[in-house]
Amino acid sequence: MTATILLMMAGAAACGNGDSGSGKSDKTAQNRAGNMDEQQATKRAEEIIHQAVDGMLPKPKLKRIGPMPVGPCLADDNSGSSGRKQVALTYQLTDVPGSEAKRLLRHARDAWVKAGYTFTSPDADWSVPFPKFFMRTPTDDFWMDGLIGPTNKETGEGIAAISVTSPCFAGGAGTPSEANPAAYQTPPGTSDAERRVLGHSSRIYEALRVRHQPQAGDGVSRVEDGTDLLTHHTWSTVPLSREALKGAIRRGRDGLGLEGWAVRSLPLENDQEMIVARHPADGSLARVVPSADGSIRVAITAVDHEGAWSAGRLDDIEGEVGA
Repeated sequence: MTATILLMMAGAAACGNGDSGSGKSDKTAQNRAGNMDEQQATKRAEEIIHQAVDGMLPKPKLKRIGPMPVGPCLADDNSGSSGRKQVALTYQLTDVPGSEAKRLLRHARDAWVKAGYTFTSPDADWSVPFPKFFMRTPTDDFWMDGLIGPTNKETGEGIAAISVTSPCFAGGAGTPSEANPAAYQTPPGTSDAERRVLGHSSRIYEALRVRHQPQAGDGVSRVEDGTDLLTHHTWSTVPLSREALKGAIRRGRDGLGLEGWAVRSLPLENDQEMIVARHPADGSLARVVPSADGSIRVAITAVDHEGAWSAGRLDDIEGEVGA
């Protein structure tokens, strides 16, 4: 049971600096976040947790999940040298009957709505046994989510869990890495191709301005393709509403274009689009694709020697997508 819950909560150690399409208010939130320090970010995250938990009946015990709450900023290419940090707190709500998990999760949702916080994707489907939701604070850009880890699928019993992740803020350089393994870092010994795909992923992440959520299959891999050795990096975002998804894809497309990528937009169903792009200098290929669950799937591919992609390879990938 514990392993299942921990696996489900792996997505909680994610990235701040998100966006809900509010324009000016998002810039204000990011400015406020930039003025935080570690103590202030931790205090604020704990405040948001207690806003959700205080007043719950039955009263749960908070059991923290995962690593220490302060780690490198997951949006940075090399957070160890940049020194930026972020706070991520995740708690299981324990010592209550498993049948009460949904009631506790709904209480957390209601408390955050009352505090003026907004959804980053549609509200949870409360008709299902194990609902989940995603929210953020519009004034200072902290991200929250709540879900239920099943302990008995037949009876619908489970353990509610909530998490809060701060935006990135300035910190001391050389901070030991305690971030999720999906963090965008380039440690010593990283190959040039891996460094490039991680760097491109980080900049696409900044352009999308949507929180990262680890999924099975994410990470860096290397495969042979004929005479080429290819390096891939894949990762995903949290689910978004339909309009927020369109906005994020648009920001990704515009961000790639501003950096000189050769960008193609391919129409999909439901008035959505996917992005296929090639980097002008090193030939890396990027795909930014909306998923059926509202998340965005990003994939970057590079060859181990620069400039090896032919100009027609973008057409090949577009053909593979349409196949």
